[in-house]
Amino acid sequence: MCPIRITLADDHPLVLAGMKALLQDVQDIEIVGEATDGRSALDIIRQTTPDIAILDISLPGMNGLDVARTVSAELSGVRLLALTVHEDHAYVQPMLQAGARGYLLKRSAADELERAVRAIASGGLYLDPAIAEKALPFRASEHAPAGTTAASELTPRESEVLRLIAQGFSNKEIANQLTISIKTVETYKARAVEKLGLFTRADIVRYGVALGWLGDLTRSGDGA
Repeated sequence: MCPIRITLADDHPLVLAGMKALLQDVQDIEIVGEATDGRSALDIIRQTTPDIAILDISLPGMNGLDVARTVSAELSGVRLLALTVHEDHAYVQPMLQAGARGYLLKRSAADELERAVRAIASGGLYLDPAIAEKALPFRASEHAPAGTTAASELTPRESEVLRLIAQGFSNKEIANQLTISIKTVETYKARAVEKLGLFTRADIVRYGVALGWLGDLTRSGDGA
C-alpha cells in the first residue's frame, strides 16, 4: 500500500515539531515537505503534490486561506486540512469554501490529527467536534429558504447522494459506491440541491452538519 504523503505548514517551530512527532512514526504516512510561511508552503505543495497538505490559517507572507484557494484551483488532487487555533465560523466557513476537506483545532491535534488525516485520505471530510456547529451560519431549522422542500421530501437516493457529497466524496467515488453512473449522480445532486435551496459545496457541508451526516467522521475518522 502506498503511504499517505503529507506536507506541513506552520510558522511556529514547536507546532511543526509536534505534528512531525505525531505522524512521522506512523507506518503508512510519509511527510514529504514542511514550511513556515505561506509562499514556501505553496511552493512545496506544487513541487511534491502531496495527498494531503496540512495548513495553519495564520501563515506569514501568504495566509493559509489564500494558499488553500490557490491549491484548490491548481491542484485539485491535493486534499487540504486546516490546523488552527481559530474556532470562529468566520474562519471555518471560508476554509471550507476554499476547498478544505478538514478543519482541526490545534488543541485537539494530539488526539485527532491522525484520525483527521485518515478520514480525508479515504475521501471523507473531517470537522473538529468542537467547531462542527460553527460550520452553520444559522440554526438548522432556518437553513432552507422559505418555500423550499423539507429534507424528508428528498427521495432516499437523493438523500444518499447528498450525504456522500457532504462527506467530501467526488461524483466518481459516489458513482462507484452506489454502482450508478456519474451522470446519474449529477442528476440526483441537481434535484436535491434545487429542492433544498443549496448553492455551493459549503452549503451542502453545513446542511450535512445540521443533519448529523458528518457525525461518524468526526468520531471515528471513517470515510463514509
